Amino acid sequence: MEGLIRLSTRLGAAAVIGGIGVNTCLFDVPGGYRAVVFDRFQGVMKKTYKEGTHPMIPFLQVPVVMDVRTTPRVINSVTGTKDLQMVNISLRVLSRPLEDELPEIYRQLGVDFNDRVLPSLGNEVLKAVVAQYNAEELLSKRAAISKQIRDTLTERAKNFNLILDDVAITHLTFGREFTKAIEHKQVAQQDAERQRFLVQKADQERQASIIRAEGEAEAASLISGALKVAGNGLIEVRRIDTAKEVAEALASSRNVTYLPANNNMLLNIGGKAQ
Repeated sequence: MEGLIRLSTRLGAAAVIGGIGVNTCLFDVPGGYRAVVFDRFQGVMKKTYKEGTHPMIPFLQVPVVMDVRTTPRVINSVTGTKDLQMVNISLRVLSRPLEDELPEIYRQLGVDFNDRVLPSLGNEVLKAVVAQYNAEELLSKRAAISKQIRDTLTERAKNFNLILDDVAITHLTFGREFTKAIEHKQVAQQDAERQRFLVQKADQERQASIIRAEGEAEAASLISGALKVAGNGLIEVRRIDTAKEVAEALASSRNVTYLPANNNMLLNIGGKAQ
């Protein structure tokens, strides 16, 4: 019985030691990550290990797991334009490392390669591109400037084995002085438009007055011609028409009382007939 116990104890110890040995000879790479191996004799090995379980030599090789997923980053920069205006610009960058070059990236930059490269590279590119444009062009040519920044930054990132999936300007503000200057300019443009409208309105009214005066002069000329031909007959016709209009207006009014022409009318106000 004691021999059986000793045998089982030895087998259990062997299993534990074997399990520890197996665990030290394997390493896992989770999803969205890749690994490089540092060998104590050869340095960083050139092979990139993908997701899964891989063998290694314990105590001689050390696996380094690196994130290869697309990582967002916002780069803020305060820079000057071509016309010496200060602008605060924010750039959003989606980046990831080139998987086949992970050993070189780890050898040159380490695991925190994004923090080492993108902030300084983004600021440099932003200052270089923004300095080529005036402040107003940053607003009117925003799409073209964003494309130029994206192309320049992507080309520079290739030197560090980084892939940029997207680069876009997310925030753009100017200094207080330039903002006030834009507001004053807009107010001046609105005043100019208002004055231009008033000038056009006065010109239209002047033309209408001229046309009206020409019409009245032509009408007066026609009346004078008619008087010369027909004498006072036209005036009498006009007088009769006017009298007719006055009579019709008085006839339709309730406040008008007609009295006989010979005043032969008896008025009994407040009394009885005798």
